[in-house]
Amino acid sequence: MTAAMLKNMPAHGGQVRQIMRSFPEAPQPFVDLSTGISPYAYPVDQAVIGDWTRLPEAEEEEALRRAAAQAYGAASSDMIVAGPGTQMLIALLPVVLQAKRVTIFGPTYSGHEQSWRNAGADVSIVTDCSSFENAVDQPNQVCVLCNPNNPDGRYLSIAYLRKLSERCAKSGSYLIVDEAFADFEEENTVSLLPSPRLVILRSFGKSYGLPGIRLGFLVASKNLADQMRTFMGDWAVSAPALTIGYQALTNTAWITHIRTRLDDDMTRLNAALTSAGLLVYGSTRLFTLIHTQQASELWMFLCKKGIVTRVFPQRPVELRLGVPRNEEEWHRLERALSDWASGSR
Repeated sequence: MTAAMLKNMPAHGGQVRQIMRSFPEAPQPFVDLSTGISPYAYPVDQAVIGDWTRLPEAEEEEALRRAAAQAYGAASSDMIVAGPGTQMLIALLPVVLQAKRVTIFGPTYSGHEQSWRNAGADVSIVTDCSSFENAVDQPNQVCVLCNPNNPDGRYLSIAYLRKLSERCAKSGSYLIVDEAFADFEEENTVSLLPSPRLVILRSFGKSYGLPGIRLGFLVASKNLADQMRTFMGDWAVSAPALTIGYQALTNTAWITHIRTRLDDDMTRLNAALTSAGLLVYGSTRLFTLIHTQQASELWMFLCKKGIVTRVFPQRPVELRLGVPRNEEEWHRLERALSDWASGSR
């Protein structure tokens, strides 16, 4: 990977057109495997289009919060904050919590570190449970982790997170658990609420394949949720997002069906990677992380094939791949991996 490419790499997944400007000969359409977004989009009712012509109704937001509380297992809709994507909620947390010392269990999603540094906090990144537990026991800290973790799929049990939450309550610190990829897991941290020192983030767009509508949720104690809603003000979520979110979250049969499909997809993806001689280091139902000394070379090779994956310039042996959306994308990826394994480069 050239220095110019490193300089122009987007901070997150996506931004495919920006990346592919460096590969003008690559075949189109491009295959975007750089995100952990579900390839299966929730079917949107076309009648929702009319929602763009009006302001959101308070009753609709309340209905969405009730649906989210039911879907995530929260005791009350008062504990739910609906926002225009979890990234906005992450950016607002430093304003609400007013902490100056933050410990993040990394390596993980960079948006957390960026938001707290932008707020002037002293941010530490730790990479082992012992160091993170030590931070949890310190007073007036904010401790952040993702579960399952992005990008390696690391999963901490609910029993362990309960202990961390209890220790935060004793020390007067906050535990923020980002569950952006938890919709397909059997357990979730929402079951540990109410707790005055536990904050949970849930993504909608990733699981339901609709990132463009910008919808996400914060789940916390009523007092903290009230503060967040006050900071966000009225009409934080668009009318179409309120309608689509409510429809999707109340359709439990759909998400259960997609979970099964993704199980099959991850089996296929990991088999293709293993057959190509690549080490699968970790995964969730929405992405797989591989470790290889040739991560940069493989990333460029796939880009030349019109396939964009997620490379990490600061961790040069890692490459993350999402799930193809259809058989054509599957065949292109599998052919490319076969060519890589055979040395046809």
